[in-house]
Amino acid sequence: MLRIQNIALSLDGGIPQLKKKAARILDLRPEAITGLTLARQSIDARKKSDVHYVCTVDVAVTDEEKVLARCRDRRVSLHQDIPYAFPPVRRSSPLPPVVVGMGPAGLFAALFLARNGLAPIVLERGRPVEERTVDVERFWSTGQLDPASNVQFGEGGAGTFSDGKLNTGTHDPRIATVFRELVAAGAPADILYQHKPHIGTDVLRDVVKNIRLELLRLGCDVRFGHKLSGLTLRDGAVAGLTVEGPQGAYQLPCDALVLSPGHSARDTFQMLHEAGVPMEQKAFAIGVRIEHPQSAVSLAQFGPAWEKLPAADYKLSCHLPNGRSAFTFCVCPGGEVVAAASEEGRLVTNGMSRRARDGKNINGGFLVGVNPADFGSDHPLAGVAFQRHWEEAAFRLGGGGYLAPAQTVGDFLAGRPSVRLGSVEPTYRPGVIPTELDRCLPGYVADTLRGALPVFDQKLRGFAAPDSLLTGVETRSSSPLRIIRRENFQSVITGLYPCGEGAGYAGGITSAAVDGIRVAEAVASQ
Repeated sequence: MLRIQNIALSLDGGIPQLKKKAARILDLRPEAITGLTLARQSIDARKKSDVHYVCTVDVAVTDEEKVLARCRDRRVSLHQDIPYAFPPVRRSSPLPPVVVGMGPAGLFAALFLARNGLAPIVLERGRPVEERTVDVERFWSTGQLDPASNVQFGEGGAGTFSDGKLNTGTHDPRIATVFRELVAAGAPADILYQHKPHIGTDVLRDVVKNIRLELLRLGCDVRFGHKLSGLTLRDGAVAGLTVEGPQGAYQLPCDALVLSPGHSARDTFQMLHEAGVPMEQKAFAIGVRIEHPQSAVSLAQFGPAWEKLPAADYKLSCHLPNGRSAFTFCVCPGGEVVAAASEEGRLVTNGMSRRARDGKNINGGFLVGVNPADFGSDHPLAGVAFQRHWEEAAFRLGGGGYLAPAQTVGDFLAGRPSVRLGSVEPTYRPGVIPTELDRCLPGYVADTLRGALPVFDQKLRGFAAPDSLLTGVETRSSSPLRIIRRENFQSVITGLYPCGEGAGYAGGITSAAVDGIRVAEAVASQ
């Protein structure tokens, strides 16, 4: 296979045009190309008068090495896909591994264990995605929270009610394997080549269900409504679990525990700390959601061609003189701001988009990094207490019922409470209350956000438009702690494998899934 990079393609172009361009680059007739696969596609909008796609393709030709030898174009190289290979299985214990949590990390750990003859018991404290979706919709409509089934807890993890975006800063070779598994489970095939792949929350729910069905087919014992509530340790190793199920608590023998609880399993973190599991504080971020009209952002990013293109997004960051950094996070084109609480009396926001990304607004996390020095304590769970404090402040500021505090950018910059909102209609349900967001943010966070707004407006025209809407508060950007593990992926407690975003080893769907595979490899080989 020959790989050709950096092929410019017009917005109305397709595979036939790519084939002609590839043939020209290789100095061949188009019919000499026996196969062509799109490997990568991005949008080049640096010149608004010439917005186009940039593509990488893999082509099949007869006598590839001969064609490559005579080709002088440096964009062409020999390419070979290296198939993923699970390491040899050495585990001999008669006990099945136990996977706690059915977010991306837990699902992929379970899937790859099962595929290699080690079908685990899978414990999920929440409900199946079909039931969970009903519970979440009820919460958004009525403000009645179910602490056992919500945006944070249940099959698929927190990412199920997000954009389903798969961007990652890692370059692990397992990423391609993750994407192929997602496509096999029903994700759109374009995630295999899009520069910014996303599934969409509506499609992702079916993908998650299909992975569960595959786990069941492979012999996994999947238990919903079963929460890990205790560890039994013997000679520094995991010997069993205490599990709270629908019929009460029970003991489960276990010598290999894949712990992928998600970043909001605060009661689990507390239990682990009391059991002596080593953990440490970790930096994360806090802030708000910011909403703009999608058409305005697409016009600013793509120029006059914006209507021919998918909904635009953005990624902005800056470091300010006060020593703090602000950045945008989990941007959801054509999406909505969602209520993401998991505890009574504590309000949290997040963002979500469907596959079509066709909503009127775009929203993104507008955040400021915080670190352990901000938490006011050296206790491993101090970051959790920090999150809870500001979530409670946001709940009170909204007046209860999970109405979210909101403020226009113009009022926020002027330091005055909002008494009414502008032209940007809020998408958050069950609703918002115009107010002053300084009352539910640390002062240094509010000041940093104010300082970042004009900087970001220079990078993206209209970002600081007065009617743009801020909704608070966002606290769950990542886990506030890390459960310490060694190079063998185990805690100092033998048989305990901290895994995924909640354990502090991933950030987002893709990296969490990759970590799940890596931990499955470790369980199988030890």
